[in-house]
Amino acid sequence: MSFGVYVHIPFCVRKCPYCDFYSTAVSGNIVESYVDILCTDIRKNCLEGAGSVYFGGGTPSLLSPEQAGRIISAAAPSKGAEISIEANPNSVSHEKLEGYLAAGINRISFGVQSLCGGELEALGRLHNADEAENAVKIAYDVGFRNISADIMLGVCGQTEDSLTETLTRLTALPVNHVSAYMLKIEEGTPYSKNGMRDRVPDDDTAADMYLLAAEYLENSGFYQYEISSFAQKGYECRHNLLYWLCGEYYGFGPAAHSFYGGKRYACRPDLDGYLSGGAEKITEILQETPPDFFERGMLKLRLSQGLCRSEIPSEQLGHFENRFAVYEKAGLMKRTADGFALTREGFLVSNSIIVDLLEE
Repeated sequence: MSFGVYVHIPFCVRKCPYCDFYSTAVSGNIVESYVDILCTDIRKNCLEGAGSVYFGGGTPSLLSPEQAGRIISAAAPSKGAEISIEANPNSVSHEKLEGYLAAGINRISFGVQSLCGGELEALGRLHNADEAENAVKIAYDVGFRNISADIMLGVCGQTEDSLTETLTRLTALPVNHVSAYMLKIEEGTPYSKNGMRDRVPDDDTAADMYLLAAEYLENSGFYQYEISSFAQKGYECRHNLLYWLCGEYYGFGPAAHSFYGGKRYACRPDLDGYLSGGAEKITEILQETPPDFFERGMLKLRLSQGLCRSEIPSEQLGHFENRFAVYEKAGLMKRTADGFALTREGFLVSNSIIVDLLEE
């Protein structure tokens, strides 16, 4: 399995009220200075030949095509690598998307979140539904053939009818991949302080939204390959699969994580520190030992393919089989050709099931 490169772009025009990812306001020439340091760091600390490069954020589509191209050149990915960029629909144009394609980006992921106006307003998004649809169409027109869209489930004002409207409009677009995330109100975000917890659908309703979305997407040709990920065959996100299969990846930028040589690293969320000293100054080791069975099993059970029987240590197989039988009877797990997997309903309560199955 080839390794990947993750590049964190920690800038936003305006931070969404539900977001707890590390980002800061964009101003002046800070992006250009940041790109210069990123390129130096990548050349110094990363091998050539990555199978994937992923621009996350923040808002990576605040990069110019020239800046994105310089970062890709520094990473020196292998021929045929998957090179993805996350994009806000209101931050791209025909010219910029053409430039991204020419720079080597071949996969784009739009933060659509919803195609209903009231829901987008509640989420604090800067785009409207028409702008999101047009961004996807323009990306296809300029030559992108690997297009993903994120949507959010359980948002304020969302109903089964409004979610169906979003899914209907979305699947009519030339997208190959959909990520459907349950809204989680994180401590410290504006959403956690303004009474939004009392205004969003309750847990049972949100669960119904998840099951509705999963069924609709499957019937539209998007198979579920991970808890929140749906793709047409051949359009699974290669980079994200690295995370779930314990593949190696190098992360660059404040708040970026890495895993290589059996160790996990984290670059602290400190833009000033990064700008003054690069990754070496603010990177720390999170884990010095290779992933154990609990960690590997937890990640594999996020995938629809599940966990192979051969991957379970013999001394834990009896416990696993006994607990599996309980969840299988409840419709939360199923047998596969060579192991065990969560069902769609099981994904909804995956955390508690996984802990019960994998703890010694």
